[in-house]
Amino acid sequence: MEAVPTLNDLVGGVEVTLLEDFTHFDPTMVKGETMTLRGEQALQYVQLRKGLEDQTNSTRMERQQQYVNALYDKFKSCMSSNEGFAAEALAEVSDQIVSDRSITQLEALAEKFNEYTFLGIRELSGTSKVVEDLMEFYPSSASIQQTVIDLFYKPED
Repeated sequence: MEAVPTLNDLVGGVEVTLLEDFTHFDPTMVKGETMTLRGEQALQYVQLRKGLEDQTNSTRMERQQQYVNALYDKFKSCMSSNEGFAAEALAEVSDQIVSDRSITQLEALAEKFNEYTFLGIRELSGTSKVVEDLMEFYPSSASIQQTVIDLFYKPED
């Protein structure tokens, strides 16, 4: 999560329509407004849930999905217009990430990123409930089974 502000600013900020009211943390972050998140605003947007109207993880995950989709588009755009962007981005976040890959391997992976077709983010259905002051999520068996089938099985011709 430490790398979110850095990556966010490397792509020139990420535009989103705010799904929650963050004015308690930043008076410019009003629910429903479309704004370009900068630095720590991006981290707050994807990380915070305490102090917000809806403090569930489901709402935070919705914001994270929205943000990741927008960041993905900006990152691809930056890579298309600057062939050295992936290497620059890796150099900027190298102190904030942990990987068992070398910088060269990560750069090669980042270059393949530009060829990748983003298929969206999968979400399991289920129920949430508060247990001992913590929100817990229980995915449905059918949702798990369908997700496994969708991701790992191909129909026979």
